[in-house]
Amino acid sequence: MIPFNIPLITGKESDYLSKVLQNGKFCGDGNFSKKCDEWLKNNARAKKALLTTSCKHALEMSAFLCDIDKGDEVIMPSFTFVSTANAFLLRGAKIIFVDIRPDTMNIDVTKIEDAITNRTKASVPVHYAGVGCEMDAIMDLARKYNLFVVEDAAQGLIADYKGRALGSIGHAGCYSFHETKNYQCGEGGAILVNDEGFIERAEIIREKGTDRNKFLRGEVDKYTWVDVGSSYLPAELNAAFLYAQLEKAEEVTIRRLDIWHRYFRNLKELETEGYLELTKIPAHCKHNAHIFYIKLKDLDERQKMIDYLKGNGIQTVFHYVPLHSSRMGKLFCEFRGEDVYTTKDSERLLRLPLFFSLSFTDVDFVSNKIRGFFGCQG
Repeated sequence: MIPFNIPLITGKESDYLSKVLQNGKFCGDGNFSKKCDEWLKNNARAKKALLTTSCKHALEMSAFLCDIDKGDEVIMPSFTFVSTANAFLLRGAKIIFVDIRPDTMNIDVTKIEDAITNRTKASVPVHYAGVGCEMDAIMDLARKYNLFVVEDAAQGLIADYKGRALGSIGHAGCYSFHETKNYQCGEGGAILVNDEGFIERAEIIREKGTDRNKFLRGEVDKYTWVDVGSSYLPAELNAAFLYAQLEKAEEVTIRRLDIWHRYFRNLKELETEGYLELTKIPAHCKHNAHIFYIKLKDLDERQKMIDYLKGNGIQTVFHYVPLHSSRMGKLFCEFRGEDVYTTKDSERLLRLPLFFSLSFTDVDFVSNKIRGFFGCQG
């Protein structure tokens, strides 16, 4: 069986975990946490980076920072993971979905303005597959209507939009280090704080609503409860594991891109002949090869392809079921405008195996089986 994913292991994780065990400090914000924060800050050229226990918790922090409250509206695509909506729903917001563009599966910027009302507080672009949304237009709308922008860059580390790191353009950006991501620590995340005015409050919210970080820096003689917040610090063991992967990020990205491009070359002829559609990357975006997907004719053909590939020892998966079709989506959210592509294209999308240790031989095997499905010779 060729699995869909094998979580990345670089070889340094056990060494760094041993150092934490020897040091005896296991809670958050130890030496490895600080190394990760600094690496992320420098990589994105952000004002501040803070590790969190998940991307969901980074999004929750962003909702706090944007002062999202009951009755506020937050615009995002329906084609996303439930965490994107939940983070703002938990603050009492009404989630407003708009359609996606079919080439990138990202939010269609041309649909956002018509969805804005006097209750709109923020927009949340989701950089699907590590391919940037049209951030210039999104930020223009934010300035025009005085909105916050929170980038869901869960899949976007080591990817950029017009030379700017995904996650570093909006007021805040959120990463995921779940084991399915390019760089992982089992469960983990990070928030990039790009608005200078958010930095101090981000530290407080992350530390249970206390000014403990000021105390640790010697800025106050004791710390106390000063704001709302929660416990968003990951354990030092997670940070140590993650840092072993961030150190290898460039090597990992190059390898994943090589695999991505091999799939693309292998399957391009099938697209030319009209059998399927391939991922599209805008010229001004640099992606990180997080996902390689194909689009089939419809839901029925996708299921037949899944079954066929499974029968040949290949595990493939589809992705998000649009949130507006879910029970919670129907109860607490609204789709504004027409659903032209969100449902239709989500039902056609199929993700192929892509992980650091995947061999070119396996990529060619998968590609040949896909050709075989359509009766084409390898």
